[in-house]
Amino acid sequence: MKNIKYLLTALIVLTVVNSCDDELDQTSPQKVLTDNSFGDLAAFQSAEDAAYDAMKASGYFSGDTSQMGIPDEISDNLVISPLGRQTNFLAYNWNFSATIGSVTNLFTAGYQTISYANLPLKYINNLPDGADKNDIIAQSRAIRAMVHFDLVRAYCKIPTQSADANASMGIDYETTFDPLGKSDGRKLTVAQVYDKIIEDLLFAVDNIKDLNEATATNNNFGRLTKPAILGLLSRVYLYKGDYQNTIKYGQQLISASPSVGTLSNFPLIWSSNNTDGVLFKILNSSTESVTTGVVYQQGATATGGNIKAEYVVPKSVYDLFKDKDVRKNSYIRQSTFTSGNSSLKANSVIKWAVNTGVAATPLNVVEIKYLRTAEVYLNVAEAAYKVGNESLANSLLNTLKTQRYKDYVQVSLAGMDLWNEIMLQRRLELAFENDRFYTLKRLGLGLQRSGEGANFDGSGVPAVTQTISNSDHRWQWPIPQASINKDSGLPQNPNY
Repeated sequence: MKNIKYLLTALIVLTVVNSCDDELDQTSPQKVLTDNSFGDLAAFQSAEDAAYDAMKASGYFSGDTSQMGIPDEISDNLVISPLGRQTNFLAYNWNFSATIGSVTNLFTAGYQTISYANLPLKYINNLPDGADKNDIIAQSRAIRAMVHFDLVRAYCKIPTQSADANASMGIDYETTFDPLGKSDGRKLTVAQVYDKIIEDLLFAVDNIKDLNEATATNNNFGRLTKPAILGLLSRVYLYKGDYQNTIKYGQQLISASPSVGTLSNFPLIWSSNNTDGVLFKILNSSTESVTTGVVYQQGATATGGNIKAEYVVPKSVYDLFKDKDVRKNSYIRQSTFTSGNSSLKANSVIKWAVNTGVAATPLNVVEIKYLRTAEVYLNVAEAAYKVGNESLANSLLNTLKTQRYKDYVQVSLAGMDLWNEIMLQRRLELAFENDRFYTLKRLGLGLQRSGEGANFDGSGVPAVTQTISNSDHRWQWPIPQASINKDSGLPQNPNY
């Protein structure tokens, strides 16, 4: 590990790197370099690590409002447990506001991450021209593009959501370091923000060092690589509604990194640090103990445990996972929890609960799989359907399903049957993985919950809020009041 000394300044916590080896060290979202420390490549890479680190801040990928939980909690994938802590209850029932129940701290955490990503660019000319310098620039621009995308899809309309989305209010696109990590107004339209995201990603994909995945260490997946950026481009272009480019960059990724995670390896992706089919992950360790799975439950072990669920899977969603689907037992465990005179048998989410691999970590301290090849297959399949290439969509679906269902027999679907299968497989594959809310939002589908309760058989008290129209202003989350207080030029979203 790197040997790091920590210094306090008036604005942020800064660090000096004394030595560096090839292993990625992500330990604190406050780890950045002092101004006079940008003297060699190792120092710049340590600064990049700080940006990756910052994504583990509360409200981004740790704590009760983690992005691994919120987009499923407020969609139709989960029901709140009556025996849990009632975390995020206001958000679950769509009672959003800028001050109370403001969904998450993503806005603040996101701009802090972007600021860290921009810091190396401030001193980039300390490095000689060449591939190493270009790689640092590419990493910085890719990180900030990735985080701006997370922000713009949450707080703004998505281009495919409605006819007026592209011309609607976007977010600030920060390209310089700000020690306070704040936004600077909202002068851009949604379309302009997407253009800047894509500009940064296209630069990055052409300039980032081309890592040989076959010889990559486990920790290399904690940094963006060319395959990961190709996958990000497929995601961004899908949201933009540019289906030809979704296919173009998605197929480039599939050619470079075709595995979606084999049938035998897939459970290990969630129970250990297996990286089969993982393009980019946010590292975590026993030393850091950043809690990521606590948003779903407490008490799960590798084989059982007295699971105190926060949110559970309703019967109708649980039944979508067939018994021969390897995802069913990898994501969900049926268990009974008793507290006093109350008892609940429920379908508990264990996807982010345990890591019993070589680098075992405590309960709920797991690495976030931010981007997987399987999503890219689904992105391209959806785009292929949109442009009328049903053959390509079927081929991709069959490849994915062969690695998810035991004894799978390939089929060829057409028309709405094919579309419905693409949507089903996306819901199953990316369940509890920061996708469902955004799929409903970008397709303009609105929200219709099933009316089920938390019990495994669907009984129990349903959510207060069952239906949200596709035109409801709450599809765009409120900007936190704390961020507005820091930036007087930062406008709130309409109707908050």
